[in-house]
Amino acid sequence: MSLATARILIVDDDPLMRKYVSTVLGRVGVGEIRDCADGVAALKWVASFKPDVVLTDIHMEPMGGLEFVRQLREHASVELRRTRVIFMSADSSKATLEEALPLGTFGYIVKPPRPETLRSKLELALK
Repeated sequence: MSLATARILIVDDDPLMRKYVSTVLGRVGVGEIRDCADGVAALKWVASFKPDVVLTDIHMEPMGGLEFVRQLREHASVELRRTRVIFMSADSSKATLEEALPLGTFGYIVKPPRPETLRSKLELALK
């Protein structure tokens, strides 16, 4: 799958970060982009939008990225359980990484993400 045909969901509680990431994704040629502010909204969007990749922050209220991915991996739909996820967070502590990476994700990007980093991580996830 190419970036041009990809459906990407951005999950971040910071509206400026959502706008920045959306703009970068548009510039690198991503086909369809949606965004939402937390894990609760993301679970609803995943079910209707069926993204190819979700880029999610970790620390959000009322539901953060870690809990969102845990619930996604237990979803009734096998297709949705297999949704590719890349974490995107300013928190790069060892404890957070150790909790995040075993959740079956396609990587971890430290915010703010560089355009070339976003592009390369997405291309790997879409293969």
